[in-house]
Amino acid sequence: MSGIRDQRGQAAVETVAILPLVAIVAAIAWQVVVAGQAIWMAGGAARAAARAEAIGADRETAVRRALPPRLEQGLRVLAEDDGVVVRVRIPAVLSGVRLGTATARAHLRDQDG
Repeated sequence: MSGIRDQRGQAAVETVAILPLVAIVAAIAWQVVVAGQAIWMAGGAARAAARAEAIGADRETAVRRALPPRLEQGLRVLAEDDGVVVRVRIPAVLSGVRLGTATARAHLRDQDG
């Protein structure tokens, strides 16, 4: 009977030992999702800025309306000859980590002809 008890104890120890690894993998997976969303939303904001520029509206306002407030920190909207560039800082799941920026470009082609 003591052999079964020893195996249960070992299983409990192994479970507790693997929990930090599971937490790290989950945090990395969540960070990938957050980074993907920032890239996706930067693209949408760049398209909104290009549309605004095409009709003579303020591109920065269009970008801010297209992005959630958490992505406005570190936001840069730049005009280029052929369109607009939007840069947003990728939010970190763990505080104190800098992950860089997501950059998206957009332009509208002439609709004449």
